[in-house]
Amino acid sequence: MSNEKQVDSGRRGLLVATCAAGGVVGVATAGALVSTFQPSERAKAAGAPVEVDISDVKPGEMKVVEWRGKPVWILRRTPEMLASVTKNNNLVADPNSDKIYQLDMPAYAKNEFRSRAEHKEVLVTVGICSHLGCSPSSRFAEGAQPNLPDDWHGGFLCPCHGSTFDLSARVFKNKPAPTNMDIPPYMYLSDNKIVIGKDEKGEA
Repeated sequence: MSNEKQVDSGRRGLLVATCAAGGVVGVATAGALVSTFQPSERAKAAGAPVEVDISDVKPGEMKVVEWRGKPVWILRRTPEMLASVTKNNNLVADPNSDKIYQLDMPAYAKNEFRSRAEHKEVLVTVGICSHLGCSPSSRFAEGAQPNLPDDWHGGFLCPCHGSTFDLSARVFKNKPAPTNMDIPPYMYLSDNKIVIGKDEKGEA
């Protein structure tokens, strides 16, 4: 194995193994809310659907939970964040989410906000980059920042090889990641409670 591959492999393994910590650091930097991974041992072992209370997620904040051993981000976007998504439609590689990574794209989330129409402000996405499986960090603040363009509107940055994603978890053009981040099946049990891994069609 070449030195470059060894470095990539080691970096990826570290990031995946510490995806919870990576999520905490990235989100905390943006001033967002992070929840300790919450599912039961049975849910974690079987990949069962996970119920999540999102009543504590304020606009501009994000909660991280675990589903099937992966971080799932629940971001409640502000009106300004939603406006930035529309601004990025011509800048992202797959604005309509025609390509898939590991999960089929739910029809109800196949829109620019990649969310359910009745709660378009809430993004539910698997926080894994489609390039090498690293977990990106949140970069919600707008404007020039290290490793980001001067006209940055907020989103996510993968530390492995610099792939960037907007606030709908869509990858920007000319980045290593070949697809947008996955949207898992999910549904609302009430205005403030969702279940991840299950929707009207059944369990994933």
